[in-house]
Amino acid sequence: MQTGQELTDKNGTGVASEYLTFTLGSEEYGIDILKVQEIRGYDTVTHIANAPEFIKGVINLRGVIVPIVDMRIKFKVGVPTYNEFTVVIIMNVLGRVIGMVVDGVSDVVALSGDQIKPAPEMGAALDTDYITGLGTLNDQMLILVDIEKLMSSEEMQVMEQAN
Repeated sequence: MQTGQELTDKNGTGVASEYLTFTLGSEEYGIDILKVQEIRGYDTVTHIANAPEFIKGVINLRGVIVPIVDMRIKFKVGVPTYNEFTVVIIMNVLGRVIGMVVDGVSDVVALSGDQIKPAPEMGAALDTDYITGLGTLNDQMLILVDIEKLMSSEEMQVMEQAN
């Protein structure tokens, strides 16, 4: 596969990718809709001793033990509060089911290649490997997250131990 080319439909225009958008603090993020399994309200979790702070615990989802990651803690976005708007996005990542706590889910949007700009280089001080790009929709900026890169192998190993 050649790099630098996007898929095109029969009209020669860029094929749009769909993203589930969610909020963390004042920022909007987007993740690949194909990774999303379901969206649930935030429920009580079973805490795991010695887990990193961003892993809130686990839930039993129809017989599957699902680790719950609070993205507000992971991204250091303010103090997490849990209310009726707090949701958990259940995703299938690298063959594992995980839950991601966010402030709220906004929409499903389709972005074409010309609406996505590469992520800026921030240097070694800030890890932006998990940001696939910045999407623009009307006057709104979306931070597009590669959830598989974000749930790095080191963190996934921590989650493996939680089960």
